Amino acid sequence: MVQHFHRLSQLNYAVDEGLYPLGSCTMKYNPRLNEQTARFPGLAGIHPLQPVEHVQGALRLIWELEQALLAITGMDGVTLQPAAGAHGELAGILMIRKALEARGDARDVVLVPDSAHGTNPATAAFAGYKAVEVASGSDGTVDMAALDAAMTDRVAGVMLTVPNTLGVFEHRIVEIAELVHARGGLIYMDGANLNAFAGRALPGLMGADAMHINLHKTFSTPHGGGGPGAGPVVVSEALVPHLPVPRVVANGDAFALVHDDPSSIGAMRGFYGNFLILVRALTYIWGLGSDGLREMSDIAVLYANLVRHRLKDAYHLAYESPSLHAAVFDDSRQTEHDVHNTDIAKRLLDYGFHPPTMSFPLIVHGALMIEPSESVGPEEVEEFCNAMLAIAKEVEENPELVR
Repeated sequence: MVQHFHRLSQLNYAVDEGLYPLGSCTMKYNPRLNEQTARFPGLAGIHPLQPVEHVQGALRLIWELEQALLAITGMDGVTLQPAAGAHGELAGILMIRKALEARGDARDVVLVPDSAHGTNPATAAFAGYKAVEVASGSDGTVDMAALDAAMTDRVAGVMLTVPNTLGVFEHRIVEIAELVHARGGLIYMDGANLNAFAGRALPGLMGADAMHINLHKTFSTPHGGGGPGAGPVVVSEALVPHLPVPRVVANGDAFALVHDDPSSIGAMRGFYGNFLILVRALTYIWGLGSDGLREMSDIAVLYANLVRHRLKDAYHLAYESPSLHAAVFDDSRQTEHDVHNTDIAKRLLDYGFHPPTMSFPLIVHGALMIEPSESVGPEEVEEFCNAMLAIAKEVEENPELVR
């Protein structure tokens, strides 16, 4: 029986095996140190119904992670309640709704750029808003004229993915925030791609009012499989009163949970059931320190640009704008030989690599969205590029093999 399951395990491609070049929903290595910390009996053995005086250490770790995320983002308040990135989006939009209601401002529209994450329009709709798409310009960033025309007094806010799913930084983000704020709206920043600039830039200086953080992407916690995730949300001063409860507050050396606050949007879930995910993230942050986090982002951007440079002559680059965390190609050169991105992905499996993200973002037909992340070595990124180049050559010389 052991042999049988061991053989099955060897058929799986895992994050311990090598590179996952998935753009947007990045999978990177989960350090063993994180796992060891999460297994400490004093952390792994606690129960959500224990009295707060019994879990002071756990509450302190939650508080410490909150302080770290505030320092990394330059924002004014934070909640660790959301259980995933999309859950964090919902918390952020509900806080925006609550802030507008508090000032007696009834609005019913949320603007979502066409380069945003696919969960953004779903989140807006789930929170009771009508999602209206805003077009991108030729450089892959929000078209300012389109935004200006769409930004009416019915618009509660704009959901921006920064950098966006094209791997492009919204370089006019401050101008966008000023326009939206001047007309009474708020800025929701999708921070799924924070690993592109953590330690280099602060969303708090960009005009963001709320931003969720995917801990699995930037801070190396496990992702996928239906288990507990985490999507913390950092907010500006305007939204601090509306943060979810319970909140962890420090009283000297003691910590407490505040459950009652009429200004809050309420609870997003029953318990901090994802506590050990939070422990893993804090372990990673403390292990790297501020200099290490900056280097993490530098290497992530470096690898994405290495891929861009190596592959740009073999695959069509969707947008010429500078790449940050990801390089987005399409299959337009390969479709001339009746080979599509799905064929390329399946052929890549033969070379021992997991395929990149396929057919997303939606505004790039036949997309191949490649994001190496910083947790592999440069040799492996080069090997991946060599495989992609070999496939491009096969497409020209023997397309039937690739199909």
